[in-house]
Amino acid sequence: MRVAEIFRSVQGEGRSQGAPSTFLRLSGCNLSCAWCDTPQARSGGIEMTREEVVRGIMAVPGRRLCITGGEPLLQAEDLLPLVHYFHGRGTAIDIETNGTIDFRPFQPYASICMDVKCPSSGEVSDTGLLPFISAQDSVKFVVAGKDDCVYAAGILEHHPVQGEVFFSPVFGSDYRQVADFIVSRDLPVRLQLQLHKIVGVL
Repeated sequence: MRVAEIFRSVQGEGRSQGAPSTFLRLSGCNLSCAWCDTPQARSGGIEMTREEVVRGIMAVPGRRLCITGGEPLLQAEDLLPLVHYFHGRGTAIDIETNGTIDFRPFQPYASICMDVKCPSSGEVSDTGLLPFISAQDSVKFVVAGKDDCVYAAGILEHHPVQGEVFFSPVFGSDYRQVADFIVSRDLPVRLQLQLHKIVGVL
């Protein structure tokens, strides 16, 4: 497996926001989003065996594991047995994915957070995956302004999802504009700021 880093921090986004978590950040990505906050994970990293990754995670133990990237599902074949192992140990697992790769094999073992790409990102997600989001999963739209909000609202109108939905403003953008949009449309979403950036942790 190609690994960028393994570390402990507080979860900054998604359903587990605020919870202490162990992070497995895998290297490699099939997109190049304008708002990527971990460009160093698009390439590089260290090649590790599955057993070495397990030991690395166990060295910084915790009750919650977040698997992120890059795009972690690019390494699905090696990742699935690892997820199955930690699920069997009772670890709560979150997987953050860009919505371009089928996540269904992981759903019995982890909560999926699908990041649906908005126009300002310069990339596109597969909205055909949205019907497979379950009640334990979530969907995130990183929005830079009103145009992204309008796009995201349209996606939700045509692809209603069972899981929680978050509008996450680009860090440093006009948060109030996004909040006002959500309220004016009475959207079934939650405004979520990037907590890890606000408090200054990884």
